[in-house]
Formats: sequence, structure tokens, C-alpha cells
Amino acid sequence: MHDVGLLLTLTLGLTIALILGYITHRLHLSPILGYLLAGVVVGPYTPGPVADAKVAEQFAEIGVILLMFGVGLHFSVKDLLAVKSIAIPGAVGQSLVATGLGTAVAWSLGWGIGSGVVLGIAISVASTVVLMRGLEEHSGLQTPESRIAVGWLIVEDIFTVLVLVLLPVLVSSFKAGTAGTQGLLLSIGGAALKLGLLAVIVLYAGGKIIPWILTRVARTRSRELFTLTVLAVALAIATGSAHFFGASMALGAFLAGMVVGQSKESHQAAADALPMRDAFAVLFFVSVGMLFDPLFLLQRPVLVMSIMGIILVAKPLVAMVIVGVLGYSMRTALTVAVGLAQIGEFSFILADQANKLGVLPREGSSVLIASALLSISLNPLLFRSVRPLEKWLRRRQKLWRFLNARAEARGRALNEDTVDTQSRSKEAARAIVVGYGPVGQTVTRILQEFGIHPVIIDLNIDTITRLKGQGMSALYGDASKAEILKHAGIDKAKHLILTLPDLEARTPVILEARHLNADLNIIVRARYLTEKKVLGDLGVTAVSYEEAEAAVGLSELLLRAEGAAQTKIDDEAGRIRAEFDVKRA
Repeated sequence: MHDVGLLLTLTLGLTIALILGYITHRLHLSPILGYLLAGVVVGPYTPGPVADAKVAEQFAEIGVILLMFGVGLHFSVKDLLAVKSIAIPGAVGQSLVATGLGTAVAWSLGWGIGSGVVLGIAISVASTVVLMRGLEEHSGLQTPESRIAVGWLIVEDIFTVLVLVLLPVLVSSFKAGTAGTQGLLLSIGGAALKLGLLAVIVLYAGGKIIPWILTRVARTRSRELFTLTVLAVALAIATGSAHFFGASMALGAFLAGMVVGQSKESHQAAADALPMRDAFAVLFFVSVGMLFDPLFLLQRPVLVMSIMGIILVAKPLVAMVIVGVLGYSMRTALTVAVGLAQIGEFSFILADQANKLGVLPREGSSVLIASALLSISLNPLLFRSVRPLEKWLRRRQKLWRFLNARAEARGRALNEDTVDTQSRSKEAARAIVVGYGPVGQTVTRILQEFGIHPVIIDLNIDTITRLKGQGMSALYGDASKAEILKHAGIDKAKHLILTLPDLEARTPVILEARHLNADLNIIVRARYLTEKKVLGDLGVTAVSYEEAEAAVGLSELLLRAEGAAQTKIDDEAGRIRAEFDVKRA
């Protein structure tokens, strides 16, 4: 019977998750919503087939391990350090406020302080999966505001990992009657020593041994063996952490992911092992959904509305205030705020551990699941409202200036010497580069090699600060604004190079620049060939289409590998561009 339960649980869980995941994807919602709903369908609180909850829970354990392994695998200290000045204070501040509000709601219901703190922390952390999907559809992952939002969530993830580590220690101390200051400090100190030893063994010793093992296995060219090795490493370190050090398996899996992520085979590990992670992660979300009783929404509407108020109103408002106070633009504030207006996988992992430790009551898990279902459903709609809301705010100039006061003051102070230099210079800037991502950096380097020192415009205030520290001419601000373009010397400039990938962001810049300088040579980066007519109507001089240039680049690599002469390669590149009806930019 046990085998039948296993097969039925797998079949029901994955099949219904597939159907509902597909439907939610087609509706431009996160598939996580579909997986949670699949759990509700196969759970004991709805009519129809019922999966084996115990078997689902065991699959969920593996799902948690592999989810945390994936977080560690993709953990990037570099990405965090790039936005540390806003991500660290922002995430910490927002988490503390959300935790405080969640604790207050729990206390008003008569829950213990411990239960309230766990609930508050669970609603303070957003889903990375949901955020990344929202950013990809909204503005892409390479914009300044997107990088800040991702860095913000990295800090939240680290904070939650620390809570997962400390929670069992604190609960054990209270249950053992050593909850006094001295006993608590001794318990935390002992746990810290164990965890420190675990981190040293995994990160240092494992950092030498595991890459060596992965390299040897990779040389066999067997994908099955490599995938098996990665899974064995993740599961072995996770279970070893729990068995020998008393740490959570989630922490062990996170450390294992960090070690594998630093190896040369990290990309192969992600490609081969993470599909397995995704399958078990689906079962994790299904098992979470099985715990939810839909009647809970009718039984405790005030509790659900209170938590939803924190997630959809309080968290975004706190994030907007913090971003504004730190001197960043309202566009950044809106993007970060909307990205945080949901909860997801880490909330469930924390709630699951708290349930097992007896800290969080059953209705705590129920309200988290209900809030996740609602907030994940609404998040795409909130992302779609960012640009209309930004336009609406811009039309209210007094309100816009008030909301952007710190950012504009910081920008004016930062731009002052560049504006002064441009106004005093007898020789106008020959080129203006808008956007300083990888493309903008390359264009700037080439211009400098030809003796042209461009003025760079970017909305990432940290990037502008760094460039000015290097002695470069740089302006912080929105390039679609006439004031910023005038400060850059647009009226006398010869070239304007737009490296922004998004058509909607480029259009107002092109219109304003052409209005201010009719003879300007406007060179644009565009993603899609379908933008050709729009850009032509806007009066762009030349365009580099990523789709066309990718075709050219791949063809050149192929012909070169086949030993073709350079003239043949050049002819083929010209023919491809002619087929696409584009000229070399």
C-alpha cells in the first residue's frame, strides 16, 4: 500500500500541478500559484482525490534541500556588493518593520511573541522566483532598479537563513528552561561554534574537495554521473549538517550550493541538477497547498486582510520611504516596492520549520498560504501598474518633486561639477552615452580610445558616483528630460548613443534629443527587428539589432570554424544584414 501511496502522490501532485501551472503561466501569473492550488485540489479539505500527506511531506523535505541548494548555487556576493548601500539598510529596515507589524497582529489574536515574530519574518521576505519573473516582464533584469530589487532580496534571503539557523536553538533553550540571558547566550554561543565549524568544514575543506570531485566526474563526460554527484553532494552535506552539527538541512544545502557555485563546473551543475530541483520544488509547493483549507478565508477574513494589508500596503510603503530617504529615484522606489508586495518559498520553509518546532500555530500556516495565493496572483497586475502610476505622478509636478526631493537634491549635488565643466568648456562633448551597462561600458571605452571623452547619463546613482571618482564626465538623471540632456551638451553634441534595451524607455529620449538637436547622429541598441518601423519613424540615424547581430555573430563563428576566408565571412555577414533589411550600425 505504501508504494501505491507513493505513486498516487507523485502522479496526482505532478499532473495537477502541470495543468494548473500551465494555466497560471498562460495568464501571465507565477506557476507557483498553480502549484499551491494543485495542493489545495489534492488536499484533504476539497472534494476529489486525496494524496498521501506523509509521502508528500517527505518529498517536500527533498524539495526544501534542493531549493536551498539552488539559492546557494546562485548566491552572488558581487551582485550584493554592487548595491550594498541601499540593499542592506533597505532590506533590514523593511524586514524589521514588517516583522513588528506581523508580531502586533499575532499578539492581538492572543498568540505568543515567538509565534508573532515567526509570522512577521515570514511575511517580510518576498519570493525570488516571483520577483525575477515580474522584473523580466516589466523592465528586464539589467536595469538599475532591477539590480537593486534583486540585491534587496539577496539580503532578505540571508536574513531568513540566519533565522532558520537560530530558531531551533532558541526553541530548545526555552524548552530546556535555559531561557535566561546567560543560558540563552550559552546556547547561542554553542550553536555559533558548531555552525562556525560546519561553515569552515564545508566552505574551506569542501571548497577544495568538492570541486576536485566535480572536475573528475565531469571528465567522464557522463551527464548522469555528474547529475548524480551534484545531488549526492547536496543531500549528503544537508543531512550531515543536521546529524553531526544539529543545524537545519536547509543551511547545509545552502552551504553546499555556495561551494558548488564557486567551482568551474557551476554552470553545468545548474543545467544538469536544477531541473531535478524544480521537480521536487513543485512537490514542495503542492505539499504546502495541501495544508490549506479554503474555508479559512471565510472563517478568518480579518486575519487574512490584516496580513494582506502588511504585504500589499505596509511593506511597499516602507520600501518606498527607505529608497526615497537614501536618495534614489521614485522609479526605483516603485519597482522595489511592487517587487516586495508578495511572499513565497522562504515564507513556507520558515513556517514549515516553525510548525515542526511547535512555534507557529496551524492557522499561522493557513494565513501564510492564503496570503501567498492572493499576493502572487496580484503581483503581475501591480507590476503592470508601475509605468502608468509613474506617468500619473509625473503629471502632478508638486507631488513628484516632493517624492523625488532627496533623489533630485543628491543628483544636483552629484551633477554640479559636470554641469559646470560643460558650461565652461569651449569644446562641446562630441558624444553622449545613455546607459552604462556592459554595452555602454564597451562603447565608452571605444570612444575614449579614439580620443573622444563622452558624457555618460545613467539612473544608477552609485554608478555615476563611481565614474566621477574616476574623473569621467557623468550625469545622474533621466535622459528623457530636456534639463539633463542640456546639461550634457546635447545642443552641440555630434553623437547620441542609446544603449537602453527597452523601446518604451528609449522613445522619449529620442524624441527629446531630436527636438533639441535636429542634426544629431542618434545610434540605438534595439532587441527586436519588429522595432524597425517605430525607430525609423522616430528619426533614428542607425540601429544595432540584437536579433540580427546574433545571427551574424553565430554565422561568423561557424564559418571561421570551417576555415572560411575573411572575405567570405564578411560577404555572408552583409548578406544576412541585407536579408533582415538592416545596415551595419
